[in-house]
Amino acid sequence: MKAAVIIYPGSNCDRDCKVALKTSIGAEVTMVWHKDSCLPKGLDLIVLPGGFSYGDYLRCGAMASLSPVTRAVVDAANAGIPILGICNGFQVLCETGLLPGALLRNASLKYVCKPVELEVTNATTPFTRAFGGKRTARMTVGNGEGNYFAEDSVLDQLEQEDRVAFRYCDDVNGSLRKIAGITDKSGRILGMMPHPDRAFEADLGSADGALVFQSLLKAA
Repeated sequence: MKAAVIIYPGSNCDRDCKVALKTSIGAEVTMVWHKDSCLPKGLDLIVLPGGFSYGDYLRCGAMASLSPVTRAVVDAANAGIPILGICNGFQVLCETGLLPGALLRNASLKYVCKPVELEVTNATTPFTRAFGGKRTARMTVGNGEGNYFAEDSVLDQLEQEDRVAFRYCDDVNGSLRKIAGITDKSGRILGMMPHPDRAFEADLGSADGALVFQSLLKAA
């Protein structure tokens, strides 16, 4: 599998994603700087990692959505290449319009960093197939603006179309309907606040995150 990890100024989980991809599925990973306007050929996956793109001085992900490389990412998404946005990457996907809704300040108005229990709400997406009958997962969150918000009509549509991939088992940050991760209509784009790249082997406290990457390998 060939993957690209996008690096924005302020990204701080780009290397985590690279290591997770190599360790979990032996992927060939190319790191792509935000000023690049082209992506490598023959990609099977693009990852937008967590971090604080452009220092989060505006809305989280807003400035990153205007980077030259993001236009290439949108084109790749429209061409059917799977896209995984983690934490700040989820915010970028919402800012580009590739996913609906927005990520607001946590309900506590505090940065939240801790392991969380997740419900695998839809185990049939390209990102969740490897979970099989496993309906819970343990990963880590680390964000100040992870509170997922959308209008009721959008939330209802996400539910009806089975596009909620992960849901918090407990109220972590105020996200409506405890949403932790959603897909686009095709199922090929996933945005999630918890970090699979921080939970890909047992020594990290959980290996459940590796199943996200292994699902992609199965799908490819």
